Amino acid sequence: MPTIAFQGEPGAYSHLACRSVHPDWEVMPCRAFEDAFQAVHGGAADLAMIPVENSIAGRVADVHHLLPQGGLHIVGEHYQRVVHHLLALPGTDLKDLSEVHSHIQGLSQCRSLIRTFGLTPMVHADTAGAARDVSVWGDKRKAAIASRLAGEIYGLVSLKADIADGEHNTTRMLVMAREPKIPPLGSGTAITTLFFTVRSVPAALYKALGGFATNGVNIVKLESYMVDGRFTAAQFHADVEGHPDDPAMRHALEELRFFARQVTILGVYPAHPFRTDGRAVGDD
Repeated sequence: MPTIAFQGEPGAYSHLACRSVHPDWEVMPCRAFEDAFQAVHGGAADLAMIPVENSIAGRVADVHHLLPQGGLHIVGEHYQRVVHHLLALPGTDLKDLSEVHSHIQGLSQCRSLIRTFGLTPMVHADTAGAARDVSVWGDKRKAAIASRLAGEIYGLVSLKADIADGEHNTTRMLVMAREPKIPPLGSGTAITTLFFTVRSVPAALYKALGGFATNGVNIVKLESYMVDGRFTAAQFHADVEGHPDDPAMRHALEELRFFARQVTILGVYPAHPFRTDGRAVGDD
């Protein structure tokens, strides 16, 4: 049976995303994002589900370094509605709590609740792992921020549901594979994800991206990062609405390659319906 890897323990939001995209596949929990990448590289898994950004807490730390260096290709995207629960041991009352445990993203997404109840946030490798630890510790002073599924798996009860700071709490996931899987031109809206670098000189980025403007190609995401800890060059991550075989996109990429360096296309894949209808799969 095909297998899809994810970072975290069973019950993590990436686990929920795997079940949404490939409900009939085996899932493979991995300790770290690097382990999920390696599982695909080594053939233990066919795909990896990797979170990249959240509508409240922003981009997922360190993943932007893995994407261009991990040797995998993006073959799809998924938007997972994140419904956080405050999970604790059965019989726990809110007034018993002094600590709350979760992934840094989970804690960042629930700052208001943490402040309201005066809880001390404690960072874990993932949300479901925090729920597992709270269950093992057996201490009613400790709670976890995680999914309803994590509570069911680890025998915890939900003291409060849907506790994120915004109702729109959604995480964008990328589906990664060993080989690219490019949809045919004309089969629907495509997203092209690419990385490139420019020198830190005036107008370098303006010139590199000018071809997208003149050819009417929409850039839907653009982020910058330092290269090797130096300030003399920047690496950019761009998501572009278009297919490389479309003439307008082809001309835009030609201009990008003329002004930029190390242009790497990491994936061409169908745009998720969330981009137009705003509906993400959730687990309440």
